[in-house]
Amino acid sequence: MSEIKIVSADEAVKVIKSGDHVHLSSVASAPQCLIQAMCRRADNGELKDVYIHHLHTEGPAPYADEKYAGIFYSNQFFVGSNLRKQTQTGYADYIPIFLSETQKLYRCGALPIDVAMIQVSPPDKHGYVSLGTSVDATLAAVELAKTVIAVINPNVPRSFGDAMIRTSMIDIWCEDNTPLVEALFKEPNEVETKIGKYCASLIEDGSCLQMGIGAIPNAVLAQLGNHKNLGIHTEMFADGVLPLVEKGVINGENKKTDKGMMVSTFLMGSQTVYDFINDNPGVRMMDVGYTNDPYIISQNEKFVAINSALQVDLTGQVCADSLGTKHYSGVGGQIDFIYGSSLSKGGKAIVAMPAVTNKGLSKIAPVLNPGAGVVTTRAHMHYLVTEYGVVDLYGKSLQERAKLVISVAAPEHREELDRAAFERFGPHYNYVKL
Repeated sequence: MSEIKIVSADEAVKVIKSGDHVHLSSVASAPQCLIQAMCRRADNGELKDVYIHHLHTEGPAPYADEKYAGIFYSNQFFVGSNLRKQTQTGYADYIPIFLSETQKLYRCGALPIDVAMIQVSPPDKHGYVSLGTSVDATLAAVELAKTVIAVINPNVPRSFGDAMIRTSMIDIWCEDNTPLVEALFKEPNEVETKIGKYCASLIEDGSCLQMGIGAIPNAVLAQLGNHKNLGIHTEMFADGVLPLVEKGVINGENKKTDKGMMVSTFLMGSQTVYDFINDNPGVRMMDVGYTNDPYIISQNEKFVAINSALQVDLTGQVCADSLGTKHYSGVGGQIDFIYGSSLSKGGKAIVAMPAVTNKGLSKIAPVLNPGAGVVTTRAHMHYLVTEYGVVDLYGKSLQERAKLVISVAAPEHREELDRAAFERFGPHYNYVKL
């Protein structure tokens, strides 16, 4: 391995030119020291028309501040909480894309890539570093960027799989010792626990799981302590899986792909999760084009995908990315896993959500709000779960779906929804039998 020359973050970002497209490693691994240095160049009047791309990131995202309008253009692949307000006000933007295809944007040339700015673990004796908690589309960016800047950070775990890259792939090196951003979640409340129990009732022994991060996934995982031989093939996981790994409930023994392994493309959790994947050969951090490929997903029997929604209409259309016209998140991997799990032998695609918002508004609506994005189409929809039960919409007619969806709405909203269904479908709706 040739000797690595370390430069300062300010020196490293001098390679960025006006008009460049810059990729940032994502989620917990956003290279904050490089982001700050890049913004200092803008403060000095040295840059304009620089395009920033990434999956959602955690921590500060100053390049989307109003003062950088016309200097930085944040065109992200998923809207995180740190850029939600900026996206809704137009100072940042969103590229609608399936998570599985984010890497393809670079690989097929649809999106230019001039500079990739990443964080990595310290180099090992064999000349490799690890991308740690975030492989996603970052590997593709590293492969295709004209210049790769890597921050060596001892807090980045040494994870395996596609996360391992050769030091020869990196052009400029700098160092930082900032801890990775952690995500800590409260214990599930009563509603979330009910939803968790209903979802868990659909999961058989030997299933392979995908679920996201947050209260409902944690509530589901908390109900699986007596299950056997579960596997993980997901786009991300967090702390909730660790007790099940320790108990031997999650062991991957029934998986057809990556048998005995946990597979993910990025992570977001506490330091405990980051420590768990460090030097752990039982975890494979893979390219998002692999983890989210519906046909790879479908090879695992009894694949269960659990995803969330912001709103569902009477026919089973799912809005998961926007509040009306205001973008809230993104398409993400929902369709990748809903479609993949539906192709799996014995697989189940589940959309789980509370029946009402924090303000008491029904999340089940006669029609989606104007401007709402349909992430999961009515043709993709299978199971819908709320705290009021489980319904399976697959193979059901529009009128049958309406009756089923209303049955898991909050009781105080059912009469209004039933009236809307009658007005939509006509008198025959009253005679539909389930």
